[in-house]
Amino acid sequence: MQLGAFSVSLSVKNLAASRAFYEALGFVVSGGDAARNWLVLRNDGIVIGLFQGMFEGNLLTFNPGWDQYRQELGQFQDVRELQDALDAQGIELTTRTDPDGQGTGYLQLADPDGNVILIDQHVERPKAR
Repeated sequence: MQLGAFSVSLSVKNLAASRAFYEALGFVVSGGDAARNWLVLRNDGIVIGLFQGMFEGNLLTFNPGWDQYRQELGQFQDVRELQDALDAQGIELTTRTDPDGQGTGYLQLADPDGNVILIDQHVERPKAR
């Protein structure tokens, strides 16, 4: 499976305090909107998202269609293809994407320990291979 870019999405209590902490570790803000309670921080190829009041718990996040630097890939495994592959393996999805969609989409699942995995595609479905 080609899952795309990887990041950790952290549910934080105080966005400003978390931002200051991760900036002290060498991360810099590379996206997001603090006024809407979320930021994306980067330290070279390492990406973390800080989200205040948006979801409970932390998420492992994959972005099909992007490389680790958020550059769009010409060819990639679409989120709907990933959904089909997970279904074929009998992996239960907690949130499904529209199988007939052409644009963005996302799905969620949990690993055996309950860690939530978000597969969140922000780009259009790739052209037929």
